[in-house]
Amino acid sequence: MSTPFPFTALVGQDDLRLALLLNAVSPAVGGVLVRGEKGTAKSTAVRALSALLPEVPVVAGCRFSCDPAKPDPACPDGPHEAGNGVERPARMVELPVGASEDRLVGSLDIERALAEGVKSFEPGLLADAHRGILYVDEVNLLHDHLVDLLLDAAAMGASYVEREGVSVRHASKFLLVGTMNPEEGELRPQLLDRFGLTVEVAASREPDQRVEVVRRRLAYDDDPTSFAARWADEEVSVRQRIVGARELLPSVRLGDGALRQIAATCAAFEVDGMRADIVMARTATALAAWAGRTEVLAEDVRQAALLALPHRRRRNPFDAPGLDEDKLDETLEEFSGDSDEDPDPDGPGGGGGQPPSEGPPDDGSSGAQPEAGDGGEPQAGGAGAGEQSAVRAAEPFRTKVLSVPGLGDGAAGRRSRARTEHGRTTGARRPRGALTKLHLAATVQAAAPHQRARGRSGPGLVVRRDDLRQATREGREGNLVLFVVDASGSMAARQRMSAVKGAVLSLLLDAYQRRDKVGLVTFRGSAADVALPPTSSVDAAAARLETLPTGGRTPLAAGLLKAHEVLRVERLRDPARRALVVVVTDGRATGGPEPVALASRAARLFAAEGVASVVVDCESGPVRLGLAGQLAGELGGTAVTLDELRADSIAGLVKDVQRRAA
Repeated sequence: MSTPFPFTALVGQDDLRLALLLNAVSPAVGGVLVRGEKGTAKSTAVRALSALLPEVPVVAGCRFSCDPAKPDPACPDGPHEAGNGVERPARMVELPVGASEDRLVGSLDIERALAEGVKSFEPGLLADAHRGILYVDEVNLLHDHLVDLLLDAAAMGASYVEREGVSVRHASKFLLVGTMNPEEGELRPQLLDRFGLTVEVAASREPDQRVEVVRRRLAYDDDPTSFAARWADEEVSVRQRIVGARELLPSVRLGDGALRQIAATCAAFEVDGMRADIVMARTATALAAWAGRTEVLAEDVRQAALLALPHRRRRNPFDAPGLDEDKLDETLEEFSGDSDEDPDPDGPGGGGGQPPSEGPPDDGSSGAQPEAGDGGEPQAGGAGAGEQSAVRAAEPFRTKVLSVPGLGDGAAGRRSRARTEHGRTTGARRPRGALTKLHLAATVQAAAPHQRARGRSGPGLVVRRDDLRQATREGREGNLVLFVVDASGSMAARQRMSAVKGAVLSLLLDAYQRRDKVGLVTFRGSAADVALPPTSSVDAAAARLETLPTGGRTPLAAGLLKAHEVLRVERLRDPARRALVVVVTDGRATGGPEPVALASRAARLFAAEGVASVVVDCESGPVRLGLAGQLAGELGGTAVTLDELRADSIAGLVKDVQRRAA
């Protein structure tokens, strides 16, 4: 077993360390979501925390970690008699992004269950994580059906495995810790709200601190055992402090004044529901216990708000998480009249919002060497004369659903029809590999003709593996929505470009809600640019759109050819994900020899490959040339005006897309 990096040797990242420690003191806080760029010690900090947790008493031989003082009466390995157990270290279980449903919740032997009536159950990761930490790296990339299972287990404290009437239940209470890079996409709101606290992490810009990060990392890599030994005293001290805070926690008093401040803060920031109030109360109580106090102070409420509210106050996907600290201070001050603060804030137990110090050794290493993110803005190519600066997008609106025709096999989502593991049952087939969803009627029908030959003599049905049938299901998939945006001079009128950006922003919001990947190609001047390669980060696409300048000629062919190349590369990376190309233009093509003929030939490449497409016609004014409609015909797609794009204005658009693509 490798030696973990010491928690107390981490450099900086005070909010991250504090949030993790508060959950160690009070698991009821509800876990931590760690957001930040790559190379900022997110994973290392989580793994280091598990070494600080006190040992857990368990029933000997129980695969579900039952507490010997209060065993689960429904435990599949039970019943257990209350009594002495054994102690083992608290587990940290990692959930891979590509894990299967059976790996997460466990699996039943369907063949034995049907033929013998035996519940043969193999526990999954939710059973392993009971009374420990469940760690999900890149949690924003987790498949939707696994997210649903996590939500259910987190809400009920138990996991249920059901296969056609055969069910197993076991306790599953865990500290949920997730890490994510926001550039790769956001979380579903339902899962986001399940994390008690959230912290933003970034690499330090202070040279001295960065030097210390590298120094400690190199020392750890050279000799992990010796490096950990130099921090052993600090690790023991923090572990003892966690135990002491846990023992003190039931004695901490949350007074009416602090409760009023919590309620007023949640109301002031317009958070949804009541979970934020409860999490803030538990966090403030844990902060007081961590500081060694039995009273919750206003400083605890303030720190709790900074950790518990940022991810709950977002009103739409493009709002950056965070709190207005001036507004927070004003709210706390306004409702401080009934506060139960200690009259001597400098007395014992002060400083509840501080993580453990970084300790004395000089040659340690941070959890991970920071890496510089790109941080750069894309440069639009081929700017022509008269370039105009970027304009703000108009207010977004709800759009009609644009879907890819046919039946796909892509990643789970909410846009186009697809064969999925979840959804309505449409038929049955022989299983390819492990059976996951049994089609009971088809299985019985396959086994029935062979009962006499198999010597059936009793009421039971003799079922063999060849009889088992997998249910085929139809649900929805996420697609790659590739935006091809005309940023030329013909689009440069400020009011017009503002409306165009508002329309694209509306489609981006729709893509966020439907779990799509998005990409952005722009063209102007004499060339086209990939402003944003295909990504799950709709926020990044919105940011690129906001800074998009306009001006110059209209190289429509270059834009279409660049989009075609993006799709070709993306098919190699993710062949199951189907694409929907959204071209936003007035249809004009200028610049270079035969621009109209070149654009026409480029468009026919999409039609020949059967790529679903929609042209958003941005032409305005009393005289219209209808060029966008001609382009849509050559693409094999359909055209829609900006006004028709609204949800209440384009009835029948999806049928039109499907009819033209058929």
